[in-house]
Amino acid sequence: MPDDLHRDPIEQLQAYMAGRRFLVLTGAGISTPSGIPDYRDSDGVRRGRQPMMYQEFLARPEARRRYWARAMLGWPRMRQARPNQAHEALAALQGKERISGLITQNVDALHDQAGSQQVIELHGNLHRVLCLDCSQRSERQRIQLLMEAQNPYLAGVDAVQAPDGDTLLDPAFEARFQIPRCPHCDGERLKPDVVFFGENVAAATATRATEAVEQADGLLVVGSSLMAYSAFRLCRAIKEQGKPLLAINRGKTRADDLLDLKVEAPCEQLLPLLI
Repeated sequence: MPDDLHRDPIEQLQAYMAGRRFLVLTGAGISTPSGIPDYRDSDGVRRGRQPMMYQEFLARPEARRRYWARAMLGWPRMRQARPNQAHEALAALQGKERISGLITQNVDALHDQAGSQQVIELHGNLHRVLCLDCSQRSERQRIQLLMEAQNPYLAGVDAVQAPDGDTLLDPAFEARFQIPRCPHCDGERLKPDVVFFGENVAAATATRATEAVEQADGLLVVGSSLMAYSAFRLCRAIKEQGKPLLAINRGKTRADDLLDLKVEAPCEQLLPLLI
C-alpha cells in the first residue's frame, strides 16, 4: 500500500506516543492474518453459534464431550498458526522499550511465539489444559495425543475452523467420543486453561492488568471490538486517569466514544511502520 495512505495515521500515532510508554491491549483482530477466525464482524456482532458457556461445561458431561470432540479437530490448525507482522512489530517495540507492556485477550500464544515478554493473558492460554479435579496443568499437545489414540474414528474427518480452536462438527460424530482423562489423577473434568464465556477473569490476572494500566502513559488497543467487559474496563480506567486511549481496529468498538484516536487500517500493515 502506498506510503501516502499511511502518513497521516502514522504521524498521529507517533505524535501521541512520542516520549510516552503506552500499554498495548490486543484482541482477535491481530490474529486473523495468522488464520485464526474471530468472534465478531466489523459491527461488533457475534458470528455463528453461541460459544460454550462455563456453567454448561461444568454441569454436563455431554457438553464436555461436544467441546473436546470439536477441539480435537481444531487444535492442529491452532497449533500450526504462526505470528504475523503485527505480533512481531509489538515484540520489536517492546524490545526497544517503546511500549510498557502487553495485555492480550487472545488465547493463541502468538505474542509469546513472536518474542513478547511477560504478556498478561486476560483469558488464558489454549496451549495448556487444567484439571478441575486435581488443579494440575498439562500441555495441550499431550492431551491431543490421548484423544487421537482414544478416538481413531475421527481421523481424517474435516471440520470447518471456528474461533479459538473450535470447529463446526456434525453432532453425529460426537456421540462416540471418548473424553480425555487427566494424566495426573485420572479425573474426567479437564478444561482448557482459558476463561470461558460466563466465567470471570482470574483475580490475580485482573490485578496485574489494572496495575499495568496504572503504570502506563496511555493505552493502545489493537484489533479488538472491546465487547468483552474485561477489556473495556481497562479502557475506562485509562480515561479516568486522564491518559490517552488510541485504537487500531477495523470496525466498531465499544469504546468509540472514549477514543482520542482511532485508525481503521490493517494492524499487520500499520504496526511495522511504527518501528
